Order: sequence, then structure tokens, then C-alpha cells
Amino acid sequence: MTSTIQQRREATMNHVYQLGHVSVRQLAEDLGVSEATVRRDLHGLAAEGLLELTHGGASVIKSSDYSFISKSRRNIEAKRTIAKLACELISDGEQLFLDSGTTCFEMTSFLRSKRSLSVIVNSVRTAQELQAPGVSVLLLGGQYRPERMDAVGPIGFEVLERLRGYRAFLGTDGVSMDFGLTSVDIDSAHLFTLAARNARECVLLADSSKFDQPSLYKITDFNCISTVITEKQPSPEWEDFFGTQNITVLYPNEN
Repeated sequence: MTSTIQQRREATMNHVYQLGHVSVRQLAEDLGVSEATVRRDLHGLAAEGLLELTHGGASVIKSSDYSFISKSRRNIEAKRTIAKLACELISDGEQLFLDSGTTCFEMTSFLRSKRSLSVIVNSVRTAQELQAPGVSVLLLGGQYRPERMDAVGPIGFEVLERLRGYRAFLGTDGVSMDFGLTSVDIDSAHLFTLAARNARECVLLADSSKFDQPSLYKITDFNCISTVITEKQPSPEWEDFFGTQNITVLYPNEN
């Protein structure tokens, strides 16, 4: 598969998971390709179980909307940009906590070149990707969830309660100024709340689609966050808010 085809497939999945449903005609216009090309791509993605074909287009597979695979297809380039910026903050010899989200997962390719790094995770997928000579991984135990490729529950809480001195990198399903960081999943929210509470510092990784879109379960307030990393400059309202909270905001320099 050529990089061009792969990029087109990723862009297609990004459209599907942002909008819920896309038409062949709209995808062809957005991607600058023929409708026949779009149909071939959609049939291939459907055969892999990544989306569901509909009359004239494709939709999210509802039963797996919040699985690791489906979430990993959303805003891919933004996540990679954020992950690269996050890893530029990390030095050899640090202790880290990475949440089980797909933005933190994108950090793994940059972290494998570090030395004497200790990383706490509850994601099996992230643990596997961190296999490298200079990286030591502590995988929290608990109830394994195959669709999310992670572990949650009291066993993980007990181990995490014994740990301190790490820097936590946290993703989010949505944020708001009054409610803070949130998750669609109560078990993940509980674990990441504890991770934030015990950390020496918390860094939030959030692409622009997460702003002003809070989910049901609260993780933590912004008073726990020292730095926010996103893929583009936030709105003036959010920049003012981060300023009042003494939070550093990092995003790519477009110059």
C-alpha cells in the first residue's frame, strides 16, 4: 500500500468518526479523488471491520464507537503532532504515566529512543509499543477490556496508589472551563483521576475537537494541569482561560 493510499484511508476514517456518516460524493470532493476511488476505499475499510457501508456512503460502527481502534482513527494527524510536541518535553531518566488513550499511544514511537525511561501504563497496546532497550514499563493490572486494550479496576488503583514522583500525560474525551477534563468511561475516569492526584505534574494532550465538548465523567479540574498541548492555537477565550489558570499552552509554530 502506498503512502498516498494510506493517507487517503486515514483521512476517510477521520471524516467518518468526526461526522458519524459520510457520503461518497462529499468524500470525493473533500479528498480530491473520483467517486469510484472512494467506493473502493470504503469497501476495503468495511472488509476490515473499520466502518459500516450505507446507501451512498459509510457510517461509524456503533458497537465499537469508543473502542481503541475506532478512536485511533480520529484526528490522526492532530494526535501525532501533539504527541511529538509532548515528547520534546521529556528527558532521559524520567518517570512517566501515560493514559490508555490514542493520543498518548502516539507518543510511543518517539519515546522508544529515550534512555533510562520508566513508564506506567494501563494499556496493553501502549506497553507493547514501548518495547525498547532504554524503556522500563510498569503495566497496571486489573480487569482486561479487549475492545479498549487496557485494564481497569481496584487492582490497578491499589498499585497506582503506591506510586509517586511521575509526570502524568493525560488525554481526554472532552474539556470545558467549568468541568475540566472528562471521559466517556467511568472506570477510566476513576483511574486517571488517581493518576492526576498522585503525579508531580500533569500535562494535558487535547486536539481542538475536544474543547467545549465535555463528556459525562469528570477526571480532574484544570488546577491540576501545568501544560496543555494541542495541534493549533486555541480560541482567544481559551487562551485567556489558560492564562488565568497559569497553564502553559503549546502548539505548532506555523511560521
